[in-house]
Amino acid sequence: MHLCIFNPEHDLCLASGRALYIPPRSARDFALRDSHLMQTLYPDALCCSAYDLPSFKIQNSEFNTITPWGWNLTLKHQLLKAGAPAGLLPSDDRLATLRALQHRTTVLPLQPDCRAIYNIVEAEALLREQPHWVLKAPWSGAGRGLRWLHSHLSEIDRNWIAKTVSAQRCVIAEPRRDVVADLALEYNCPFTPSHSPPLPLTPQFSGYSLFRTGHGVYKENVMWSDDEIARHFADTDLQAVRTRVEQWLAANILPHYHGPLGVDLMACADGSIHVAELNLRHTMGMVAHERLKIKN
Repeated sequence: MHLCIFNPEHDLCLASGRALYIPPRSARDFALRDSHLMQTLYPDALCCSAYDLPSFKIQNSEFNTITPWGWNLTLKHQLLKAGAPAGLLPSDDRLATLRALQHRTTVLPLQPDCRAIYNIVEAEALLREQPHWVLKAPWSGAGRGLRWLHSHLSEIDRNWIAKTVSAQRCVIAEPRRDVVADLALEYNCPFTPSHSPPLPLTPQFSGYSLFRTGHGVYKENVMWSDDEIARHFADTDLQAVRTRVEQWLAANILPHYHGPLGVDLMACADGSIHVAELNLRHTMGMVAHERLKIKN
């Protein structure tokens, strides 16, 4: 049997890094209410949230595969507490590797206009270059861990930078852009067992997704097909960005990760496309794709 777990609090758990982290009530309610979303991706599996696990007798069940929205140390602790065999779960070292890959500094090679800053002095230097920046915590999600700078640093900004650097090593600074659309490249990165000669590592493109946000918070997907999205962005550098992303993924991510993967992008008014972030987990864009297949 296949057990699938909807844990949309995954990004918050990564930011915490603790096995005993308790997400906010809103995140727990979302997981409990919408665990059926995993059923869209895995129609033949038993799907639940991490907070339904106490009602399952995992230890004596016939589950031989566990697939979550995303793997993190908090979820592993919840599964072990519910009786899941350790052999079905990733090791702590493996989870540490996945967490490190999802630190925002990992994707900086695809973001030439962004940089990591390590103290208040560097933040002040940014504002002398240009007045408007977005600061992002290296591990963050659901619109959390963002600050918008306008010309100067407030005392709240200074405290936030110092606290974030202390907890997460740095802060990522991104120029404010005239963003007109949010979209993503969705991939599946299959497991490639050892092979002689080695097989080339290639991310399998699953499709585009187009979605709406508000102040960094995901709102909903636009239910357009891949062809519709490609046509809409035909006059941009989307294809060139996709090629660059796939080459980078093959060299830097696929040797260490297999599973679902999404790369969020920002489309700007001048026709440019910029990489926003890397998600080593399932995404709402993947759910939207499956629903489009069912609809059509």
